[in-house]
Amino acid sequence: MRGRLLVEPCRSCHGQARGAWISRAHGFNLVELLAAISIAAIMAAIGVPSFRFVTVSNRMSSEVNLLLGDMQFARGEAIKRGLPVTACISTDGASCVTSGTNWSGGWILFVDTNSNATVDAGEPVIRVQKGFGNSDSFVADSNLRAVIFNREGFATSLAGTATIALHDSTNNTAYTRCLAVNRVGLLLTQRYNQTFGTQTCT
Repeated sequence: MRGRLLVEPCRSCHGQARGAWISRAHGFNLVELLAAISIAAIMAAIGVPSFRFVTVSNRMSSEVNLLLGDMQFARGEAIKRGLPVTACISTDGASCVTSGTNWSGGWILFVDTNSNATVDAGEPVIRVQKGFGNSDSFVADSNLRAVIFNREGFATSLAGTATIALHDSTNNTAYTRCLAVNRVGLLLTQRYNQTFGTQTCT
């Protein structure tokens, strides 16, 4: 029986009765369900773009810092070995490309004894970085395919400051990162529209 008070005698209650309500449990009604769905939709609309921004930003920062770290390593090795060390675009992990300025396909570092930005016999490759494997572009200006550091740490292959700009597939400037390098070997990462020397990250 639903919603009915059941009464049973109580011998110790001096004629009083004790009872308990037995009621049927209820779930959400339609209005409550629609409200819950609406709240969930609003939270998703707010959260998904924020999550994408964080993940893409982190990926772009990791990629530009990867080349920054390898350039710093190349410079340090040149000073330590007392020999030129070159960082160049490489798609096969063994030789430098002869055309193109997109570093997203990968790069290598090698001891470049004669400073010609070419891996010759007897010049060991000391680090290999594979391509990103995504649609990000990492394109240099000034036709920059290689950076040669001499034993004093100077980037002798540069006339001034060069910039390598990293963009995602949407070309959203909020994600843009740049790596700037100048002739004295100073390396710096930038966000969109920041300036280093005469170069602006675009």
